[in-house]
Parts: sequence; structure tokens; C-alpha cells
Amino acid sequence: MPTLTSLASVYGKALQAAHEAVGPQNHPASTLYVVATPIGNLADITLRALYVLERADTLACEDTRHTQQMLRAYGLDRNNSQVLAVHQHNETEAAAQVIARLAKGERVAYVSDAGTPAISDPGARLVAAVAVAGYRVMPLPGASSVTTLLSAAGVMGEGGFVFIGFLSSKATERQRAIEILMGESRAIVLLEAPHRIEALAQALSSLGTRWVTVGRELTKQFETVHTLEAQNLSAWFAETPDHVRGEFSLVIHALEKPKQESVATLDATSLRTLKLLLTELPLKTAVKLTSDITGASKNVVYDTALNLKKGLD
Repeated sequence: MPTLTSLASVYGKALQAAHEAVGPQNHPASTLYVVATPIGNLADITLRALYVLERADTLACEDTRHTQQMLRAYGLDRNNSQVLAVHQHNETEAAAQVIARLAKGERVAYVSDAGTPAISDPGARLVAAVAVAGYRVMPLPGASSVTTLLSAAGVMGEGGFVFIGFLSSKATERQRAIEILMGESRAIVLLEAPHRIEALAQALSSLGTRWVTVGRELTKQFETVHTLEAQNLSAWFAETPDHVRGEFSLVIHALEKPKQESVATLDATSLRTLKLLLTELPLKTAVKLTSDITGASKNVVYDTALNLKKGLD
């Protein structure tokens, strides 16, 4: 097992590489940098993220202790005055502090506990407030449980996907939301915490045979990606205690489009015969004679005759 010291040494080299990789790209002052961080595996940090985390004057973060621990793993160190807590309970008030620091010309980097901020994690209100105040917001792409699971679920196609995130923890509201989602034909991405995953699985059973891909502990040592029918989710989670441990992402697969039956058509001879007879005879008689003369299916001839009559009308 690598030690924290050895990891810091490795990431120290990565930090050096980050400086070289960033090159001449400008990272201006008075800018909020929205920085994606690993969702589990620390090696998933980007070189540019390391560069900005080192260079930022202030690190705004969802959990200061969690972020400090992450920074130490990368060989970065920040004193408490350089770290600012911005979480779901104080985001509006903390945004004012961030804007005040931007006004002083600081570079402020915002990170959530894991993944890309402002998706399901805090950050959206901060970004909106900074933009309204007239300061630049620069996103740094990186890890996201949403795109990570989608890439392994094999569901993308026409129509894209719908990101929902966490459903309500209240059973009635959650079930109502799922009833609405039943009519959604596109792939749907949900997130869930371990203490609620079994309740969500039970609620999703109403989707019956619709396929669901479960992502558990993505990018971590005991990562699981498993696809099964929605009606079997509860049984799968009950198989072993390990199945209900960790953080979860789920992709409800897109509804399969019903295969369209090929439309039978008359050949040129049958169609010409039908048209000639329709000008002189009632529809049913023309259909019967066309079928008898050419051998074409009476049903196909009849449907064609109806369409021709509509055109004439």
C-alpha cells in the first residue's frame, strides 16, 4: 500500500507536469474556477485541476476537512484563512464572501466533496451569484458519476438522456416522480445514498422489465456496474450486504422503440390494374377483380384502393 508521503511525491511530479501542460493558457484573476475532483480514485484528478488548486488564492469547498485531506494527498497545503466553506446550508451567504474576494482580484477555486460541482452537489447558486456580480466563471472539466456510469451502461443513442439526480426521500413524492418518469422514453440518470437505495429499488420495481444499470462505488476498489430489470432490483440488493454499501448512480435505460412493420405495397402491374378498374367499378368489386387477376393480397389491394380513393376525393 502506498503511503501518504509516497503519494504526495507522485503527485508532486504530476504538479510539475501540470505547469508544463498548462503552458501559456491564461488563468485570470477575479475569476471563480469550478473544479471537478475525483469521485473516488485520487488518480482521476486532472493536471489542470492540480495547477489551479495550487495557484488559487482561496479554495471554496463543500467540506473544509475533506478538501484539506485531498489537498495533502496531492502534496498541496493550505492554511485555514485560504479555505472557505460553501455548502448547501450557507451557499447564498457564502457567495457574498466569494464575491468580496473576487473584488480584491483573487482567484477562487470551488470544489465539492467529489465530482463536478453544481450538478447534484452545491455550487449552482454560487456560480449564478458570481455571474450576476459580473465576474468570470471558468469550468475545469473532470470526474462525474453521471458520465462515468453512462459510458458503461451502453444506453446512449437518439434522444440523449435526462439527468434527475436525487429523488425525494419522502415515499409518496418519490413514487409520484417515478410515475412521471415512466412516460419518459429517454435514458434517465438517478443518484442515491446508501441508506435510501433499498427504498428506491422498491419504488423502481413499478418499471417492470425496463433495464436499469446500477453503479456502486464508481472508480473505487470495490466498484460494481450491474445491469438488470427494474423488477429485480430489490432482490439483487438483498443478495449480499455489500450491494447496499457505498454511493450509487443508476441509469434507467431508454425505452426500446417498437419495431415498425414493413408496409406491403402493390407491384406496378397490380397498381395499374387497380387504378383502371376503380375508374369503372365500385371499390369492393375493383379490389376483388384486381386480386383475382394479379394474385396480389386482397388486404393490400384494399388498403391501396382506400388510399387512392382518398387522393381522388
